[in-house]
Amino acid sequence: MIASCLCYLLLPAARLCRGLSRALSDAFFTCRKNAFLAKSSPPQVEGDFAMAPQGLDQEECEGLLQQWREDGSSQVFSTVSEGPLIDKGLAQSSLALLMDYPGEQDAASEDKWCSRQLSDLQAAENLEEPSPEVLGEESLPEGEGPTWAAVPMQAGPQYADCTILPMGALAAEEWEEDPAVVAWSLAPEPMPQEEAPIWSFEGLGQLQPPPVEIPYHEILWREWEDFSTQLDMQGLEAGDGPQFQFTLMSYNILAQDLMQQSSELYLHCHPDILNWNYRFANLMQEFQHWDPDILCLQEVQEDHYWEQLEPSLRMMGFTCFYKRRTGCKTDGCAVCYKPTRFRLLCASPVEYFRPGLELLNRDNVGLVLLLQPLVPEGLGQVSVAPLCVANTHILYNPRRGDVKLAQMAILLAEVDKVARLSDGSHCPIILCGDLNSVPDSPLYNFIRDGELQYDGMPAWKVSGQEDFSHQLYQRKLQAPLWPSALGITDGCQYVTSRHPKRSERRKYSRDFLLRFRFCSIACQRPVGLVLMEGVTDTKPERPAGWAESVLEEDTPEPEPEPISPRTIGTIQHCLHLTSVYTHFLPQHCRPEVTTMPLGIGTTVDYIFFSAESCENGNRTGHRLYQDGTLKLLGRLSLLSEEILWAANGLPNPFCSSDHLCLLASFGMEVTAP
Repeated sequence: MIASCLCYLLLPAARLCRGLSRALSDAFFTCRKNAFLAKSSPPQVEGDFAMAPQGLDQEECEGLLQQWREDGSSQVFSTVSEGPLIDKGLAQSSLALLMDYPGEQDAASEDKWCSRQLSDLQAAENLEEPSPEVLGEESLPEGEGPTWAAVPMQAGPQYADCTILPMGALAAEEWEEDPAVVAWSLAPEPMPQEEAPIWSFEGLGQLQPPPVEIPYHEILWREWEDFSTQLDMQGLEAGDGPQFQFTLMSYNILAQDLMQQSSELYLHCHPDILNWNYRFANLMQEFQHWDPDILCLQEVQEDHYWEQLEPSLRMMGFTCFYKRRTGCKTDGCAVCYKPTRFRLLCASPVEYFRPGLELLNRDNVGLVLLLQPLVPEGLGQVSVAPLCVANTHILYNPRRGDVKLAQMAILLAEVDKVARLSDGSHCPIILCGDLNSVPDSPLYNFIRDGELQYDGMPAWKVSGQEDFSHQLYQRKLQAPLWPSALGITDGCQYVTSRHPKRSERRKYSRDFLLRFRFCSIACQRPVGLVLMEGVTDTKPERPAGWAESVLEEDTPEPEPEPISPRTIGTIQHCLHLTSVYTHFLPQHCRPEVTTMPLGIGTTVDYIFFSAESCENGNRTGHRLYQDGTLKLLGRLSLLSEEILWAANGLPNPFCSSDHLCLLASFGMEVTAP
């Protein structure tokens, strides 16, 4: 009983304290806001902003402000529907203070204004009619008057802050701000993005304009780097003399089957952009845009190739060659060229699978073409050396560097055979594809430098894709890397017959051949010869003077070429290849990226061409080779990891593969016969 009485007595006191605390808090924030507004002088109010209904222009706003000055605030509020007492009191007191003190406000005026507001709030508390907007509760019904908003007026290049609103209008809106900013609201009229101001209020954070989505083609913009006017190492322009110019693209287009088998790699992509029909249209648009003369593709799904890619590329003027991976794999490599620019001399598909060899039990393939450039008739009687183009997709497994080296050795041996000329030299070579190895890895350095000492090297280190140094067991390479039964030397060349081919067949005279007519072998009756009267029943008689045997003159047999011993733990090649790309973006101080597996940017796609490489310690992006028969005239720049992150990685709506395409322009010397 006593407890219930105490609760009955204390309940009104608690309500009174809570209401007084709320009123004092609201009065503090309101006084702070109004004091800030009172510091603005009338000229600033006139010139920078005005109070007006939404949609009014500047002249109407200035006229309304002049009407307030002449008639007083009472006439202005007569046009607005009557609101709660606290709304009307706050608005009238705020405007009255602005009208009563047109000059600079001092501390006394601020104190007077704060006192007036505090008294209004206390009166409203006593009448038990709190403002829903001030107390953060449900909003009042909509008023019938016009909706008012603070419309910033442009004064030169800058915008000024907003002023207060008629409180009767605020009854028609829901306040979502803190009670301290009950008299503030941004005009809903949209602004151009370049002129959108940053509204800053005292004691509040800044309201930033909404971010603008940048189109994908602007994020993924790639520059064309032109080297045709740069000087080579001898100081001569690369374009001196007639040249046969062409462009080559290498592109891993992401087979649809492989994408579906590894769907966890593409969770960041919307399902619609992974649809093959969408991707196919994007890929064909990319081919048409860059319009290369030679197109080297990897991860080409077989059914998509025969049903869509090959017919479409044929309509674009390409002749295509395709090699599917061995075994049950459904994708492969393709090389396409324009017959108006090249004539096919030979095509050699390369299979890396060798039955019975554990080292070569994978189904990767390559394709090597020998093309003859077609010189325009206007150049007269001139000739261009053949061009050897090799395209491949090396094993991905980062732990099996031994398999990667063996596959590369087979490809280099095939290139050596196809590109070798009659005098023992090689025609210009371009080797491209997805090598699943990073720049400056042992495999990359082997292709570029022509030599690799591999004995004792951990297998994972060959490609440099991942670091497995923390594992206790590591597969290490041992010499010889592949058995002699493979038929490839440590110089990445096919083992030829030890007996050299004779330049011509031996010729025999008629008299010499007639000497064998009555030799002892010719006069013997063959076993099983059918006896036929008058045909096989007689024995030839040797004329007098015929010898029973004919002896040939002994001709010395040429000695076989000595077999070059295998170098222990070292493999080499003599093709003199260097990379089109430098793998570094000097303008961004970031490495180049061709793919982004699991959001990590790396380079695994390359275009190598035959030229003498040279040192470049500062990595400034200048040319890294000495021009030979084949000259690099330009390339399509790559992107950095940060740029691809901004485009949500790969694939994206603009680039429909998980790799970027590589594109380069070359020139070949045209010589007189």
